[in-house]
This record gives sequence, structure tokens and C-alpha cells, in this order.
Amino acid sequence: MHRHWPERRAATLLRIEHPLIQAPMAGAQGAALALAVARAGALGSIPCAMLSAAQIGDEVARFRAALPDAPLNLNFFCHTPPPDDTAALARWRARLQPYYAELGADPDAAAGASRRPFDAEACALVEALRPSAVSFHFGLPEATLLARVRAAGATVLASATTVAEARWLAARGVDAVIAQGAEAGGHRGLFLCDDVATQPGLFALLPQIVDAVAVPVIAAGGIGDARGIAAAFALGAAAVQIGTAYLYTPQAHVAAVHRAALAGARDDGTALTNVFSGRPARSLMNRLMRELGPLSADAPAFPLAGAALAPLRAKAEAAGSGDFQPLWSGQAAALSRALATGVDAEVLTHRLIAEALARIGV
Repeated sequence: MHRHWPERRAATLLRIEHPLIQAPMAGAQGAALALAVARAGALGSIPCAMLSAAQIGDEVARFRAALPDAPLNLNFFCHTPPPDDTAALARWRARLQPYYAELGADPDAAAGASRRPFDAEACALVEALRPSAVSFHFGLPEATLLARVRAAGATVLASATTVAEARWLAARGVDAVIAQGAEAGGHRGLFLCDDVATQPGLFALLPQIVDAVAVPVIAAGGIGDARGIAAAFALGAAAVQIGTAYLYTPQAHVAAVHRAALAGARDDGTALTNVFSGRPARSLMNRLMRELGPLSADAPAFPLAGAALAPLRAKAEAAGSGDFQPLWSGQAAALSRALATGVDAEVLTHRLIAEALARIGV
């Protein structure tokens, strides 16, 4: 571990040289990004919520073929699947009908929801693959599954969007809490309260969680360059988790329309929306968000909303438009753009680390 970092607990816990974690971004990356980050001495992550067991195994095999001894984080969702609600789905399709007609899309081509919560099958996979870390979003799995994850030797991380959630996680024995500020791109990790209007920003949330729990706290959300990393450590973070900056790198699996939107990202260009999945997530603004929400009462529960959008997304993307797909991004994307666009993720990680240490003054 690097001797100059002012807080060493997370790096020691995760067995990494530098206390930087690449945020798992479902649908936007796989083992290639995790590998690049790991080569720089930080923690690479593989998002598993949208992958089958076989796909997860393949991604882990790719990672370990290149870096057999490097720590690796596997990330899972812990949402409760919603009950069948044909009426809600019918209302949602009716709300989208004008778009189907405009684009000539077939609503019957809608794809099924693909985000799965952590379950016994996923737990057995963790036991077989034995990743060094497992992180959870939307709370934690039930106690017997969590105990099995621990018994498999994994360090357990989980996201909190409030102090109350952080205390809840710490009481259930997580090894570190990820403090996710409102600035973060992608889905909110909230699980005790669904009111996104009350979620604090990172630099209000972070020191309050540090004060509230004894375990290391990992800062996430709105960290776009070395200044954010240094500031997070000044507020008590033991590590930082960075996502959006890595979307600019060649290792990210980002559609051309998403890359084009990121190229024009601004501080006021994102909003929290539920229209893409049924759960609040931060995306760059597009037509669907402006016209239906960005938060719509018509969107069915997570993850059901996304299936009906699949035909619209396919038609629009083929025409070079990102009007009907999520363009996940945090509020600090513009800070990362000049630093990260087209830069190899390993090089970017080294750069962030060196510049942060220089700002910290070591």
C-alpha cells in the first residue's frame, strides 16, 4: 500500500496499493475496464446485475487470466422484485404509444427486464469464484446469504445515500460503507427511503457518515478529478469510488450516442429520472426525460419500465439519436472530459492518483 495516503484503512482492507475503486457500471463495462484499473494498483469492479451466471464467470475468467492475483470486486443489486402488475405495464405502454407510432417501433418487441437481485444462485457463484470483494446496491441480501458471502472470504461493501442507511449497513456488519452523494451518475443506492428530493450531496453526506460509523467510508458521486479526491480525503474518506470519468475511456462499452452526449456534458445537464428503469437514476437530459418527467408517476416499478423502451431505444440509436436511452452520468462529467477522453483507463487511474497525492501534499 502507498505510504503517502493520509487514510489507509480501506486500502489495507481491500488489499490494494491505492484507495481508489472503479465504480461498477452495469451495461457500460466489463472485465477490460476492471483490468486496466487493477493494473494501476486500484480496485477494479465487474457489475453483475445484468449478466447471467455464465457471463459473470466469463468476465471473472478474463480478469484472472491477465491478473490472477489482483483483488476484484463483484457488484450486485439487492432490490425486491416487484409483483406482476399488468395494469401498470399497460398504462406505461399507452403512455409510450405516440413514440412507437412516430418511430415505427413495434411495442410487442419489448425485451424482458434484465436486472436481477442477489439470490441463492448468485451467492453460489460468489462461493465458487471467491472474489476479494463483493459490493451491494439497494441495501443488503438477507442474512443467511450475506453470511455465506463472508464465509467465502469476500470483503463486503454497500452503498448508503443517507446517514440512516449507513448506520443500518454498519449494524449488519459491512466492512466499509460507500457514501453515495446525490451528484453520482446512475441509480441511487437508496433503500430505506425513496424520496430523492431529500438526498444530500456528497460533501454534506460524507463527513456525517464518517462521524456516524466506525468502518471505513468510501466517497462516491461528483468526483471528476484530483481536486475531488483530495477534498474527499479532507472530509474523512478512506477511499474514493469513481465512475463517470471512466466512461470516457476506450475500455468502457458506451454507445456512440452516449459518448456524443458525454462530450457535451455540463454541470446542469443531468437530472434524476425513473423513466428508463422505474427507479431514480442520474442521466444526461434527453427528449424522453424532458417530455415524460424526468420523474414520472406512470413509470412502473424497477426494473420493469425499461422493457417497453427497448424498441424505441433500438430505433432511435440506429438513427444516431440518444433520445430514448439512459445516458448515465454524474454531475462532474465536464471535469473529467479533458482529463479522460480517449485516455486508457490504466493511464487515467495513474494520473488521478498522482495528481491527488500532489494536491494532498505528500
